[in-house]
Amino acid sequence: MFAKSNSKGFRLPGYRLSMGITWVYISFIVLLPSAGLYLKASEATFDEFVRTVFSLRALKAYQVSFLLSFFSAMANTLMGFIVAWVLVRYRVPFKGFFDALIDIPFALPTSVAGISLTWLYGSNGWIGRYLELFGFRVVYTQLGILVALIFVSFPFAVRTVIPVLKDMDLEVEECARCLGASRWQIFSRIIFPTVLPALLTGFTLAFARSLGEYGSVIFISGNRPFETEIAPLLVAIKLEEYDYVASAGIAVFLMTVSLVILVLLNILQLFSRARVKI
Repeated sequence: MFAKSNSKGFRLPGYRLSMGITWVYISFIVLLPSAGLYLKASEATFDEFVRTVFSLRALKAYQVSFLLSFFSAMANTLMGFIVAWVLVRYRVPFKGFFDALIDIPFALPTSVAGISLTWLYGSNGWIGRYLELFGFRVVYTQLGILVALIFVSFPFAVRTVIPVLKDMDLEVEECARCLGASRWQIFSRIIFPTVLPALLTGFTLAFARSLGEYGSVIFISGNRPFETEIAPLLVAIKLEEYDYVASAGIAVFLMTVSLVILVLLNILQLFSRARVKI
C-alpha cells in the first residue's frame, strides 16, 4: 500500500497517480511550449539560423544580457547574504516591515519598476541628478540595466539563505568559540560551507530571473543596438517584424545556453551539498 522511499519516511498513497499528474502538468506548462519553440526554429535552414542567431547585433545582445545578469546575480548573492544575516542574527527594529520590503519586486509589475527606476535615476531624479555631478550616468546605459536587474532579482538571493541561517545550530559555533576558534575560522569553516548551497541556489535563481527580464529593462536601457539592447528585446523586435522563425531561433539559442549554465550551476550545488554532509 505504501511505496518505500529511498529517503527517510514513506511516500503517500497514490504515488503513480500523483507522479502522472506531475508529468502531465510539467509537460503542458514547460515541455510542450519549449518543444514548440524548437519546432518553429527548425523551419529555418541552417544558414538562415546561423545568420540570424550569430549576427553581430545578436551577439552583442547576448553579451549584454549574460554579463549583466551574471554581475547582478553576484551582487545580489553578496548583499542577499548580508541582509539575510542581519534579519536572522540581529534584533532589528521593525523586522517584519523590512522582511516585507524584500518581496516588493515580486509584487510590483516590471514595467512599473522600470518607470520608477528611470525617474529615480534620470537626470532630474532624486538620485540621478547627484550621480551625474560625479560623472555617473545611469539611465540609458548598461549601468541602468544592471540596476534594474539587481532590483528584480534581489528577493531570490535573500529568500534562499534565510531558512538555512534559521536552521543552523548555534551550539556548533559556540563550541568552536570555546575551543579557541576565531571569528574568521568560525565563518570560513562552519558558517560559509553550510550556507554555500543556499548561496548557489540564490545565485542560480537570480541569474535566471535577470536573464529573462524584459519589462523593467526596456524603460531604463534606451534600447540602443550594440550598446544597451538585451536579447529578450531582440526577440520581441523580431516578433514585431513578423519574423517568427528568426524570433524563435534567437529564443532557442538563448534558452539552450541558459539551460546549460543552469545545469552546470546545479551540478556545482550538488557537490557543495555533498561536501557539507561530509
